[in-house]
Amino acid sequence: MRDVFAGAALVALGLALVPLAGCPAAERPPAPVDLCVAECGKVAGKACSEGECTRGCELILDRLVEREGSGVVACVARSRRRCTDTAWAECAALVGAHADGGPPALVPPDPLDD
Repeated sequence: MRDVFAGAALVALGLALVPLAGCPAAERPPAPVDLCVAECGKVAGKACSEGECTRGCELILDRLVEREGSGVVACVARSRRRCTDTAWAECAALVGAHADGGPPALVPPDPLDD
């Protein structure tokens, strides 16, 4: 019985060490916000602090997912209101598929159609 217990303990120890000796940990790709903050630091770093870049990149997360972040960051760098929430929002609205301002407003219903 003692040999069975020793063998089981040895197997358990071996199984516990397998993850340590296995494949190296795969690195996760950087998050879109992290890539945006890095680009903002390069393109608009003289005008924007790291905190402003982080805040702006989090504000335009939808554009980052649409892969429009570079255009937004470039627009913010050119903007007179650099790094403000307003600049980030305006630039996000002026790039990519959203640059035309979106669809026209709906026609109000005719009150005589009751």
